[in-house]
Parts: sequence; structure tokens; C-alpha cells
Amino acid sequence: MNTLEIISVLVATAALFGWISARVLRFPITIGTMLLTVVAALVLTNVNRLGPGVQGWAQHLVRQIDFESLILRGMLPVLLFAGAFLLGPDLLAREKFPVALLSVPGTVASFLAVAALMKLFTGAHASWTECLIFGALISPTDPIAVLEMLRRIGVNRSIEAQLAGESLFNDGIGAVLFLTMIEIARGHAPTAWHVGGLLLLQAGGATVLGIAAAWVISWAMWIVNSYQVELLLTLTLALGGYVLAGRCHVSAPLEAVVAGIALRQFNRRRGKGLATGGRIDEFWTMLDEVQNSVLFVLLGLEVLAINLDTATIRTGLAAILTVNAVRLAIVAAWAGVLYFVHKRNGSDILTLSWGGLRGGLSIALALSIPPDLAAPWILRATYLVVAFSILVQGSSLHLVMNLRRKATAA
Repeated sequence: MNTLEIISVLVATAALFGWISARVLRFPITIGTMLLTVVAALVLTNVNRLGPGVQGWAQHLVRQIDFESLILRGMLPVLLFAGAFLLGPDLLAREKFPVALLSVPGTVASFLAVAALMKLFTGAHASWTECLIFGALISPTDPIAVLEMLRRIGVNRSIEAQLAGESLFNDGIGAVLFLTMIEIARGHAPTAWHVGGLLLLQAGGATVLGIAAAWVISWAMWIVNSYQVELLLTLTLALGGYVLAGRCHVSAPLEAVVAGIALRQFNRRRGKGLATGGRIDEFWTMLDEVQNSVLFVLLGLEVLAINLDTATIRTGLAAILTVNAVRLAIVAAWAGVLYFVHKRNGSDILTLSWGGLRGGLSIALALSIPPDLAAPWILRATYLVVAFSILVQGSSLHLVMNLRRKATAA
């Protein structure tokens, strides 16, 4: 199949399953789309009587899709930029201390704790290096999954800013940890100074580049009076900035986030016209929602590449338990620090814990592990954690929020 045929199949699948989710199942569209894709993929895998060659065609389609490149270097720049650009910077600024706590020390602590528990659960079946790689790629919450869920659920604005801000900013930390673990697995032994310098380069360089690029684009938007040109300029910032960050060896995901927030702030200070501003928001909202639907189809199709045997399910269950237990402990510790410093109470622990979703970014990182270092269990466990996160946690967060409200009222 050529590229156009693959895109056509993905978009048609997203449209069909989205229609069924909205019209028949009454599910949230993205969750219903992924659920139906997973079910359809499993049916195609196990029932070959549906039609001659159907199973082989489906598996051939999946083998032709480069999930890593499509997500990391195709969809991610637009999704991250859209999420950051549409997020209110004022609310995020008010929650900067909680976001910083969750994004930096929270991600590092999660990385170490997940690795230690997975080593305990897997024993001799996995090395320390493999467990550390898994901890690095699964610890950052996924901004795409989190932002989609927040728009659908409609949580408290402070909690929304904390969850969204954490998921947008912890990718830089996770990327540095992941790259460091890959270097160690290849026989290198980075020093603490090397890791610190890499973190400073990745995060600091991405921040400077994102702000500078956003200023240039905002200035260009300010002096032109053309809606179409302004849209093209924002697309240039989202895509070109991401590519430039990769070329400069700084964190491209973080650059996209910073650029989106900075552009919104610069445009507001320059008094950009409300008409064009609203139309641009509508464009990015639409683009974000369409890409989200296709992304969840991709995540559902990935089940065809996973060997769901007994060992995989056992490891996946251990990973699900580990990731969620560590998340709860990290958020509880964060709430304690927040109360000690700012006297803010931590009654949102349950919502923040259950709302820390993992998504396509973790799977893309797992797929990017070099073949000579890729332990099969890492991708399989990652996929099961992501599937549980989106299908179970994402669809039940409103129930968790109701429990929290009842507990608070009592």
C-alpha cells in the first residue's frame, strides 16, 4: 500500500468508529475509537474465516506503518503545539509551583520507583538497565491523552492546569532520562555532570528557541492582515520549530510546548485582533481533534504487533499496578509538600493520580529503542499500560471525581 492508501484507511477507520462511538455506543469519541479498533484488530487476528486474506492484509498494513516516525516526527509537533497554544497561560502561571514539582522531581522519582518495582516483579527475567529504560519512557504523563481527557471531562480549572502543565513539561525530563539509559545500555557511563549538562541543554535550549521563534512569528502575524497567512505562520512555528529543535539537538517536544504558550502570550500583549484570534483557535481545535482520532486508531492497531501470551499479560499487569501505585505515592508526596509550603490542601490526590494518563508518546519511545537493546517485554508492557490508561482510567475519571466530591462533602 502507498502512503495515500494508508492515510485513507486510517482516516476512514477513525470516521467509522467515531460515528459508531457517538451514535450507537454513546462513548467519548477517542476512547470509543480506540476500543473499537482494538476489538476489530483482535477479531482479525483470531478469526481468519471472515474472509480470505483479511488477517494477512491487516497485519501487512500494520507492518507498513512506521509508528515511531509517524507519532514522534509527524503528529506530535502539531498535537503538542495545539495543546499548549489553546491552554490558558494565566491559569498555568498561577499553578507554576505545583506543575514544577510534578514535572521535575516527580518525574525523576517516578522513573526510579517504577524501575525498582519492575525489577522486583520481573526478577531475573529483566535486567536493571531494561527496567530503568522502561521507567524512563513510562514515567512522563502523555500530554495528548491528558489534554483530550481534560477537554471531555471538564475538571476544576486548577486541577486542569496542574495535569495539563505537568504533562506538557515533563517530556523534556523523560527524554533526557530515556536517552541517558540508552547510552548506559550501549556501554557508556554518563557522569552526573554529563546528565545535568544534557538536561540543561535539552530544556534550556528548547525554551530559548521556542520563545525566540514565537516572538518572530507573533511579530510577523501582527504586521500582516491576512487570516490565511497567519494560519500558515502558526503552522510554520509548530512544524518548523520542532524540526529546528531536533537539528539543534534540544528537546523538540518541549520547544513545541514553549512556542505554543509564548505565541499566545505575545499575541495577547500585541493586542491581536479578536476575529482572527478566534478563527485561529477554531482551526487549531479542529486540527487537534482530527489528529487525536487518527492517533487513537493507530494505538488500537498496534495491538496487532503485540504478542499477547500469558507472560506478556503477567508482565503487563505488574506494570499497570506498578505505574499506578507509584503515581499515587508521588502525587500524595507532592500534596504534602504543597500543603507545607503554600498551605494548600491535597484533596485532589485521587483525581490527579488517576488522571495521569500515558499514551502514544510512551509507545513511540518504546519503538525507538535500538533493535540490539530492545527487550520484547518493554514494548508489550508499555502497550498494556497505555491501553489500560486510556480505556479504563480515561473513561472512569468522572467516577473518581464524583467520589472525591462526596468525600470532600462528607
